[in-house]
Amino acid sequence: MLVSAKEMLEKAVEGHYAVGQFNINNLEWTKAVLNAAEEMKSPVILGVSEGAGKYMTGFKTVAAMVEAMMGELGTTVPVALHLDHGTYEGSYKCIEAGFSSIMFDGSKYPIEENVAKTKELIEVCNKKGISLEAEVGSIGGEEDGVIGQGECADPNECKQIADLGVTMLAAGIGNIHGKYPANWAGLSFETLDAIQKLTGKLPLVLHGGTGIPDDMIKKAIDLGVAKINVNTECQLSFADATRKYIEAGKDQEGKGYDPRKLLKPGYEAIIETVKEKMELFGSVGKAE
Repeated sequence: MLVSAKEMLEKAVEGHYAVGQFNINNLEWTKAVLNAAEEMKSPVILGVSEGAGKYMTGFKTVAAMVEAMMGELGTTVPVALHLDHGTYEGSYKCIEAGFSSIMFDGSKYPIEENVAKTKELIEVCNKKGISLEAEVGSIGGEEDGVIGQGECADPNECKQIADLGVTMLAAGIGNIHGKYPANWAGLSFETLDAIQKLTGKLPLVLHGGTGIPDDMIKKAIDLGVAKINVNTECQLSFADATRKYIEAGKDQEGKGYDPRKLLKPGYEAIIETVKEKMELFGSVGKAE
């Protein structure tokens, strides 16, 4: 059964660790993340962008697949199904489809409009027991058509959104979607510290978790980050393992072209990546 991300993130704040959000793109991705979470006894958040939802034929298909797969696998750890960088319209579609958590990314709007739309969605989500993530500032780079310049969030605007009663808050602190460039300046811990001081124990979210040095990840967790998003790293692991399988000619050996065999190395690579991240984030064993 899917759960809201609220309780797992509140526990993460108290325990000084972070829960990973791992974006899913198909059956292999979903199965890999669920199996890794169960093995590590870690709570987990399955992220679905609007682009990925469309690719998988719609949010209702995604929700039905995840629920059914958890039942077949006998998943016992807490799992939240979460809309990633959702639009206003997309948020309502996911609520209707049965998602247990949504992110409304209102960072592109003036703060007044971001506040108004977020407040409206909070009221809807609270009635249904769904957790809600909001965003202030922007995450640099591009992910599934969502483009940001990487502006650091205004701590006072973060407090305005936090005071509405959101479950978690994503705030731009110099983080970037995709691969980080060689000249990346790093995370702005000054901004993060200022936000944390104004928002108290509200779980903070770090997007663009791929490529951030481990020491920065740990410092961010110390400053209130309780949810870290990982997408690109799983994609890179999957692509690398699949490429090696094909370049070794294994797809030409026997029935190596069978998609169940062809996709297996990538599937196994995702599991290892997720497990490594759970170890780094400190969430291993927190579902026991």
